[in-house]
Amino acid sequence: MVQTAIELVNVHKSFGRKEVIKDLSFSINEGEVFGLIGPNGAGKTTAIRMMVGLMRVSSGDIRIFGKSIQTNFKEAIHKVGAIVENPEMYPFLTGWQNLKHYARMIPGIRDERIDEVIQLVGLQKPIHQKVSRYSLGMRQRLGIAQALLHRPKVLILDEPTNGLDPAGIREIRQYIRRLARDEKVAVMISSHLLSEIELMCDRIGIIQNGKLIALQNIHDDTELDIKNLREITMEVLEVEKAVEILQSEFDIEAVVSNNILSFQSEKQRIPLIIKSFVEHGLTIYQVGMNRLTLEDKFFEVIGENIIE
Repeated sequence: MVQTAIELVNVHKSFGRKEVIKDLSFSINEGEVFGLIGPNGAGKTTAIRMMVGLMRVSSGDIRIFGKSIQTNFKEAIHKVGAIVENPEMYPFLTGWQNLKHYARMIPGIRDERIDEVIQLVGLQKPIHQKVSRYSLGMRQRLGIAQALLHRPKVLILDEPTNGLDPAGIREIRQYIRRLARDEKVAVMISSHLLSEIELMCDRIGIIQNGKLIALQNIHDDTELDIKNLREITMEVLEVEKAVEILQSEFDIEAVVSNNILSFQSEKQRIPLIIKSFVEHGLTIYQVGMNRLTLEDKFFEVIGENIIE
């Protein structure tokens, strides 16, 4: 039976009269990678700060494996490793010395475990250099290593691939997936890189103006893809006539480039469009169809040009 690792129940957060988190409820299971996405100012970091106890909940509750952050903080937070915004390290110490310093705060972490997490995040070469010489990506890796020291059952990462090169992003993604699969760690990620969220996560939640407005499995089109749209490309000889038919019969706007039509349509309408083109005597050379990306779906849900 899959166990619930994190549960937010009707969480509200207010600063004075301004309510920034409004009735936020969702859960994350052990062994699951969950992505929390939304525009700037939507409340992602505020939610994360409450989940790790850096900010009080105004009302509602947050539970880690059944333990309330509010009433049983010590037991609840012991199972959590986290990076909130940017990882902060002592720049005058080496990477290894930083990890050793954090290890002293938790009983039972031996040097072997420090060496293990260093290898996991790929910092073997620079680990004995001072952190002041580290690039942003190297600091990010060190922060993830620090979060993993005590073998947490919940890992909360705010922009975990920030500053990493493509190879580094891929390594971190693969490690997070392996951690969830093999160690049954529940991972929650907040990121602006929607393409990475799509590759990394099992489920996503979209937050806007402090509210959860969509929640679904990442490869399931039935919920988030509200209109079940597909991106369609057609190579048509009589392209101007095709544009006219799309507009008049299907109320679809198309973009034309080198006799290639590009437009969005529900999957079930595509045979009707092709049938209409044939009945009008149009010559169709090829038809292509792609699912909308997570980025497409994201803007479909929240709208474009959102400024919080």
